[in-house]
Amino acid sequence: MKVRFIVLLLFGIFGAACTSNKNHPVPSVPFDIAIDISLPAYDDLIGVSGFAFVNGGSRGIIVYRRGIDDFVAFDRHSPADPAGNCANPLTPNSDNFLLLDDICNDAQFSLYDGSPISDSEFGLRQYQVAWDGNTAIRIFN
Repeated sequence: MKVRFIVLLLFGIFGAACTSNKNHPVPSVPFDIAIDISLPAYDDLIGVSGFAFVNGGSRGIIVYRRGIDDFVAFDRHSPADPAGNCANPLTPNSDNFLLLDDICNDAQFSLYDGSPISDSEFGLRQYQVAWDGNTAIRIFN
C-alpha cells in the first residue's frame, strides 16, 4: 500500500512539473556579439544605470548596466506579442527608464531583471553577458 502511494505521488509531482513548463514565446535566435563601450554609441554604458540598444536577437537587444561590474541584456521582442506584430520593439518608459513598455499590448517589464510588471505571463528573454573589466562586452546565447 505504501509503495503504491509513493508511486502515485511521484507520478503526480512529475506530471505537474511537465504541464507547468511552457516554452518562452520569444524565439531564440543564435548570435554572439561584441561591443566596445568606449565607442560613442555605447557611452551610456560607462556609468551605472545606463542602457544602450544593440542589433541582434529577435527584435534587437537592450543592454543595461545594473552595477559597477554587472551588465544584463534582454531581447526587445515583447513576450506579450509572440508573433511580433507590433511595429515597435520594447522601449524604455519616458517617466521611469527602468520599465520597458510594449505600447501595442500595454505590457510592462522590468529593465533591472526582465520580470513582467503587467499584462504578460512571461518575462523578457535574457542573454548571457561577459565583460572583460575594461571596455569589451560580449553578448551571446
